[in-house]
Amino acid sequence: MRTLAFHLPQFHPTSRNDEWWGKGFTEWTNVARARPVVPGHYQPHLPADLGFYDLRLPEARAAQAALAKNYGINGFCYYHYWFSGERILERPVNDIVASGEPNFPFCLCWANENWTRTWDGLNSQVLLSQKYSDKDDQRHIEALLPYFADARYIRLAGRPLFLVYRSELLPNPQRTAEIWRTAAQRAGLGDLFLARVESFTQNVEPGDIGFDAAVEFAPDWMNTGQLHYTKLQHILSYIGLFPQGYFKHRFIDYCEMVSRMLAKSDTAYTRYRCVTPGFDNSARRKKDATILLNASPEKYQEWLTTIARGELINSRPTDEKIVFINAWNEWGEGNHLEPDQNWGHSYLEATRNALLAAGVSIN
Repeated sequence: MRTLAFHLPQFHPTSRNDEWWGKGFTEWTNVARARPVVPGHYQPHLPADLGFYDLRLPEARAAQAALAKNYGINGFCYYHYWFSGERILERPVNDIVASGEPNFPFCLCWANENWTRTWDGLNSQVLLSQKYSDKDDQRHIEALLPYFADARYIRLAGRPLFLVYRSELLPNPQRTAEIWRTAAQRAGLGDLFLARVESFTQNVEPGDIGFDAAVEFAPDWMNTGQLHYTKLQHILSYIGLFPQGYFKHRFIDYCEMVSRMLAKSDTAYTRYRCVTPGFDNSARRKKDATILLNASPEKYQEWLTTIARGELINSRPTDEKIVFINAWNEWGEGNHLEPDQNWGHSYLEATRNALLAAGVSIN
């Protein structure tokens, strides 16, 4: 069984982020300025071992890979950004391909949403928009072929694995898949293994849209549950005796979310399961953040153990047994395996312990 962790490459300055958010902006800008919104709320999440790294540095990328491998992570799934030929945050993966280092498996997930001022709460202000067409699909796949050809690129049954974060935004996903598959085969790479991420829509048969499988996203926003506050708490908040922060954000209990995700029924199509150590995007949002409460390494370990055991006994070929983890380094969303100053290596240790408990061999 392979364990793949989603990886955010926004930890280095870019000209676009300088333009939109100010000179030198990276994800660390949001992370470092986060503050608790209610008593007992864990913020800010500050890095430990790896520090405030810059992903332009090969040493930073090598340290990430070594740490991941040591705790049982078998590869990174990097978010990939393409806007009608314009790419952003592409340098870390480009450097990995160009240099051949680190020697650590990877694949890509196309984050095909419009780029907006979400962090300011201005979702309607579009900075970069997606414009879909057959011509753009062809340009896109031709730009991706060098990544797919890399010896480290993750394959399922010998086929390069490529994820699309929001397949429902594609105007004609069957046509897109056809263009991509044809180009890959002509390039001598064989067929692609296309997977749609179940982030906003679920129970879509991948075969109906020309894809091969689905990847569950955690947290599953349609199976989370929500904490409800009493009328008395609203009154106490109004007179200043109950923190206003409770009503600016959405709070969800981690254990309830896990229970709901584990209770989901099986699907007739191939769905790869996903777990998360937590979620808290209040570092990015001053209001309307989503915050998982009561997460812990122990609860995360129990969840991952259950999912890994299920994956090991399913009927898929060994090469296609995969569990995703969201995420390796989503610091701005509070879901990271990388060590922080509060938990240290606890979540990494929980990952390794869960895999060993499930019977997964760790090299």
